[in-house]
Amino acid sequence: MTLRRFTLLLFILISILSMPVMAQITTGNEVPDIDYNLPRKYTIGGITVTGVKYLNSSVLISLSGLQVGNKIDIPGERIRSAMDKLWQQGLFEDVKIVATGVQDDQIFLEIRLTERPRLAKFDFSGIRKGEGDDLKDKIKISKGDVVTDNLLMRVTNTIKKHFVGKGYFDASVDIKQVKDTAMLNNVALNINIKKGGRVKIGRVNIIGNKQLSELTLKSALKKTKEKGSYRVLYTVQESFFGLFDHILRKDLKNYPEYVQEVADKNMKFRIFKSSKFIEKEYEEDKIALVKKFYENGYRDATLVKDSIYKTGHNDITIDLHVYEGDKYYYRNISFVGNTKFTATELAILLGIHKGDVYNQDQLDASLQFNPNGIDLMSLFVDDGYLTCTIEPIEISADNDSIDLQIRIREGKQMNVSRVTVAGNTRTNDHVIIRELYSRPGQLFSRSDILRSRTSLTQLKYFDQEKIDIQTPNIDPTNGTVDVAYKVEETSSDQLELSGGWGYGRLIGTLGVSFNNFSARNFFKKGAWKPMPSGDGQKLSLRLQSYGKGYLSASASFTEPWLGGKKPNQLSVSTFVSAYNNGYAKTSASYYAYNITGLSFTFSRRLNWPDNYFNLSQSINLQHYQLDNYTLFGKKSNGLYQSYSYSIALGRYSTDAQIYPRAGSELNLSLEMTPPYSLLAPDWFAAKSADDKYRMIEFNQWKMSGAFYQQIVGDLVLMARTKVGFLGKYSSDIEVTPFNRYFMGGDGMSGYSAIDGRQLIGFRGYANESLTPDADKATQAGGVVFNKSTLELRYPLSLNPNSTIFGLVFVEAGNDWASFNQFNPFDVKRSAGIGVRVFLPMFGLLGLDWGYGFDKIPGMPSANKGQFHFSMNSSID
Repeated sequence: MTLRRFTLLLFILISILSMPVMAQITTGNEVPDIDYNLPRKYTIGGITVTGVKYLNSSVLISLSGLQVGNKIDIPGERIRSAMDKLWQQGLFEDVKIVATGVQDDQIFLEIRLTERPRLAKFDFSGIRKGEGDDLKDKIKISKGDVVTDNLLMRVTNTIKKHFVGKGYFDASVDIKQVKDTAMLNNVALNINIKKGGRVKIGRVNIIGNKQLSELTLKSALKKTKEKGSYRVLYTVQESFFGLFDHILRKDLKNYPEYVQEVADKNMKFRIFKSSKFIEKEYEEDKIALVKKFYENGYRDATLVKDSIYKTGHNDITIDLHVYEGDKYYYRNISFVGNTKFTATELAILLGIHKGDVYNQDQLDASLQFNPNGIDLMSLFVDDGYLTCTIEPIEISADNDSIDLQIRIREGKQMNVSRVTVAGNTRTNDHVIIRELYSRPGQLFSRSDILRSRTSLTQLKYFDQEKIDIQTPNIDPTNGTVDVAYKVEETSSDQLELSGGWGYGRLIGTLGVSFNNFSARNFFKKGAWKPMPSGDGQKLSLRLQSYGKGYLSASASFTEPWLGGKKPNQLSVSTFVSAYNNGYAKTSASYYAYNITGLSFTFSRRLNWPDNYFNLSQSINLQHYQLDNYTLFGKKSNGLYQSYSYSIALGRYSTDAQIYPRAGSELNLSLEMTPPYSLLAPDWFAAKSADDKYRMIEFNQWKMSGAFYQQIVGDLVLMARTKVGFLGKYSSDIEVTPFNRYFMGGDGMSGYSAIDGRQLIGFRGYANESLTPDADKATQAGGVVFNKSTLELRYPLSLNPNSTIFGLVFVEAGNDWASFNQFNPFDVKRSAGIGVRVFLPMFGLLGLDWGYGFDKIPGMPSANKGQFHFSMNSSID
């Protein structure tokens, strides 16, 4: 480069650098011109700020770095720096610094600003209202915010990130600013969102695993699932390569079993899974992937990195790079610090043996976090060692073997000092306290705490999700602990107002149950709100009718703690029913009946085999006054009497009343009348055929069981079975025509008191359509039935004021006219869906649709899809 050319370039560079300096400051109309070619030092005599409405002038002057009294060069760097600082705030569309006056060596400055617009409102387009509501909480903008480039960029990025996290990788955001005509310098933002297509997970590649198969690892990815076509591809691919492996190992005889295993794992049907990409679920699955290594002994395993990239229009591929490490095994396990239990006892409960694969989750569960059984910690805490600590220490890790020392600090046994209850606004304290198993003076026990919770739940007075149990005051010095129970009341009284179809008529029912009644406050004026309550008693009243032809009324009262000291329950109930078929008494078709009944039931809670058992005994009295009513094909008149004794053994351990997730309900009962035909055979033989049935005799055996198992989350599997048998004492007579089983439908048909019949609900079939028909020699109704049900339940709402859950079911069962016909494999089958809604005022309401798979002779439409309405589990 020549010297002349270099001199020219240098001159141009100096000229360019000097241009901004000359533009730093402008002068007002009445201010003497400032010669920018001759820099001069001035003292700032004053600074004003104009053009701002929402910002503080003093703060802005401070941000500029200029102060009155400062000496500055004009032109000079201080003015440029002040303007840069104001620009950097991002609050202005224009920034100028103007000289408004010069007196001798003093200069007066004006900072002229044009504010960026403020946000008046914003709205979304292109998405649903619910999606917009979710975004409002995420973008965090509000009226009055300054609309800056940074704000617009932040909103755009937040929205895109939100939808990418939901699988919309191509989401775009277009924000338009619209001037607000109502307010100056305000704008409205219209945020238009195009989500684009939702991506599917085409393939998941796990890279770096050596021993654990990709199939095993992918089973840990509960929510990150590939498209079905890839599962087929994987099955074919792995079966093909597996063939070569089996040929090399000369193990072809086991190759078919290998192919079946590959197909089972790859093509397993997942009813609730899809190949959608959800970022939150993906992050959870990455953690689960590493845990899968840990479960199989690879405790050094890590997820090195992961990448997600598009491989099609709406397909993505996920690469998960892992480090597997070595597989570890347990070698020696020892216990230190235990004095209460021997090392042998602890080792048996621990359930881990020398040579077992190292599994941290299994170890944690065995020590103190086992949700499905007893662990070491619960063993100590149940014996009062509340402050016990258990710490597993790896004392050696040689090659692939780990020596484990479990260090136990038992602490001091703790006794319960005080037990308090709070939150009960209607239920009296003594009603709650008498249900508790943790008592002052007793050793603290976690089992007692859990059992107390179950008892409180079974009362149905409190929100089962909000029963809280705390140990607020632990005093290790004195060995005492306080236990505090906190509950939240929910409505427990119920009103039944319904209409049902039975025997060709619409039957109305009105009933009310006061489940937390207080008889001792019945005559207390201030206790009627609207009924005396708080003592845990139950009063039920019910009326059923369709008009003058049928009327049924019943009443019952239950005292759960007779005498107030022990859980001995006494129930008294009575009912009366009157019916006629509407024909004139002179008609041959006329018949009528009147039934009255009274029963006394005494039950008590048992402590053996455990305190979930109870034993109940009842005395039942019923009178049937028949008028031209058909029994065994003949018209019968007069009084028929039933006096029976029943005994039932039950065990109820469900963790909740409305939506149980765990536990069981078991019941075995026997009801019997005196065996008149055996006690006085000669007197009985002398009776006419009709009179032999006037003193009703029978023995009835029933068994039922229901089991609840939490599958995943709140998804629950319920299995239930019921069996009933109605027998006789003498071979000279038929089984009583009363108390027989009528199966089919919703179990809510009217006239449930007619001839004492017992209604067995069975979804998918018409009411009583599975009941054995009567002929001239026999009586309608079954004497043997069985019914089995499987339900898969999922809650839609666990709000105690409106608990809602959906279900799918399959049922099988039948009803037989005699024990000789009984065949447990000859069953009718059905399947369907349903929903349950618990409203405290009405109880548990149900709506089901079921389809029966078996035809009913003479009833071609009885199984062709049926809707069923039920109340308080009548269909169970």
